[in-house]
Amino acid sequence: MCRILVVYHSQTGNTRKMAESVVKGAQSIENVEVILKRAKDATLKDLIVCDGLAIGTPEYFGYMSGMVKDFFDRTYNEARGRKGVFKKPYVVFVSAGNDGRGALSAIERLCIGYQFKKVFEPVVSRGEILPEILAKCEELGKTIAAGCEAKIY
Repeated sequence: MCRILVVYHSQTGNTRKMAESVVKGAQSIENVEVILKRAKDATLKDLIVCDGLAIGTPEYFGYMSGMVKDFFDRTYNEARGRKGVFKKPYVVFVSAGNDGRGALSAIERLCIGYQFKKVFEPVVSRGEILPEILAKCEELGKTIAAGCEAKIY
């Protein structure tokens, strides 16, 4: 069974909607288990046991949410050197009031430190969460799940 970890933070509910669409897409692939966790509840163990990672954040002041940053901070030192943590495939989704570039850039820099491998273009929603954004999030979930299940990544 392939496991996809979806880690997100949401205060207004926008990023949660996006996360739920990522989950829906990932669950549409057979032999895939999806673990949906708020960033504050996600642990190193969750990161170790997953085969792929989807990271979702709102954009605050041109940066990712503090809770998503906290997830990276809490797991990085213990993850270093552990077999199976580095080189994991990842995708990103951002709910932005502005342009989302700052939050996306910060997450991508941290993922370089983890040596994660980006496998699909990020989904960035600027403003209201429209149905087409949710459809892109669903595609994001399907893509990472199908690739992990087929052992492409």
